[in-house]
Amino acid sequence: MGKIAFLFPGQGSQSVGMAQELAQNFVEARTIFDTADEKLGISLSSIIFEGPEEDLKRTENTQPALLTASIAVLEVFKKYGIKADYAAGHSLGEYSALVAAGSLSFEDAVYAVRQRGLFMEEAVPTGVGAMSAILGMKQEELEAITEKVTQNGHAVQVANLNCPGQIVISGTAQGVADASSLAKENGAKVIPLQVSGPFHSSLMEPAAEKMQDVLDSITIQDAEIPVLANVSAKPVTDAGEIKEKLVKQIYSPVRWEETINELMALGVDTFIEIGPGKVLSGLVKKVNRRANVIAISDEATINAAAEKLKGE
Repeated sequence: MGKIAFLFPGQGSQSVGMAQELAQNFVEARTIFDTADEKLGISLSSIIFEGPEEDLKRTENTQPALLTASIAVLEVFKKYGIKADYAAGHSLGEYSALVAAGSLSFEDAVYAVRQRGLFMEEAVPTGVGAMSAILGMKQEELEAITEKVTQNGHAVQVANLNCPGQIVISGTAQGVADASSLAKENGAKVIPLQVSGPFHSSLMEPAAEKMQDVLDSITIQDAEIPVLANVSAKPVTDAGEIKEKLVKQIYSPVRWEETINELMALGVDTFIEIGPGKVLSGLVKKVNRRANVIAISDEATINAAAEKLKGE
């Protein structure tokens, strides 16, 4: 058996009721939810378990909610003693990966991502920015389009390089609209995303500056296992480098396809998606069909995964 990587989802994987069953059945999971409520001074667990969805979808709630649900799943899974050789997370999920790698405490991480969500919301007024998924286009072709539109005065850039043929662009609403039109003319399919801001674009630089202060105020330690940074798709363990990459991450592309290819080059053949949804599992399969992918989000999937992995 090859090496194992733990993967953690980002915004878009949330759902009302996520990890609630674990919180009811396992003290480890319940403790994570209680800690989040206490640290943030709000009943985040109520928003997660009961909704309404509109509240859960607000970025300043979504980000700590997903981190909390993912770490609750991880805490229960830990009982089986299955360890990762590497960790990675998509955008916000990078914070979950850093908790798993012992670089951040859960308390510091949940506080940091709550602030991150607030700063990202504040950076660009609602409606000014946008994001769209572009399907069926090569990175180089799409980058040429975004550069052309940006030069015409409407900022737009590649934001998520998810898997072959699936790239997300982000920027001003006009920039995204213009780039989307040009992409369609070149035969691509365009899906506008329901997001509250132009994440991973240069418009997020004000949020990154504020995030620097937050990251300076918390303890970041060297990671116990390498975490692949979104901005470089390379493994990092050094605390200083981790902090620097987390600041850049807010306005830089998420290099997910490269991250999965890098993990496979490092000998990983089993990817365990820890947390709500199966978005990353789908992306991994699109990057490499041979990858062994397991998604865990509740008691049944945790038990099944442990059984499978222990049997190998």
